[in-house]
Amino acid sequence: MSDPTTLDLGPQALVVARLAEGVTDAQLGGATPCPQYAVRHLLAHLAGLSVAFRDAARKDFGPTTDTRPDAALPDLGPDWRAELPKALEELADAWRDPAATSGTTRAGSVDLPGAVALAVAADELVVHGWDLARATGQEYVPDPAALGAAHAFLLQVAQGGGEGPFGPPVPVPDDAPLLDRAVGLSGRAPHWTP
Repeated sequence: MSDPTTLDLGPQALVVARLAEGVTDAQLGGATPCPQYAVRHLLAHLAGLSVAFRDAARKDFGPTTDTRPDAALPDLGPDWRAELPKALEELADAWRDPAATSGTTRAGSVDLPGAVALAVAADELVVHGWDLARATGQEYVPDPAALGAAHAFLLQVAQGGGEGPFGPPVPVPDDAPLLDRAVGLSGRAPHWTP
């Protein structure tokens, strides 16, 4: 991705919304690649991060941007099937404003440059989209631009000697598909199944 400030999260947000639509009530208690999350917690996390990164784009600071993602185990509200797609759409729309990537912002109680926050949002949508697809047995084809941004962000974290946002990197062959390499850098095993 040549210019991280022009990434449109809309296509990846739509991928995640479609995956969520495919989740049955019977799958809500199922395991996910996130060790402490069932499918219901993963969906609630997606809703929460969508709101947090929407507000980060708007620089509308408060509880949504100041709360660490590991502060509490998220759970679904009764209207999640309507609320999650709306939050994803608002997230994508907020990042279309050029002011979103200017200056600094905050998400998960961390201050960071706007362009980095956009890359983190892409990473969250790509990796958690993969989590949701794997946990519910759905096909997953992420948006190529979002996948590229997520991989670039994760590679930069790994090259800096840091642990991936979801755990230590899992070794993946250099010639593996880009999605597998991104998933491995995130701390996931690409071959994970429930």
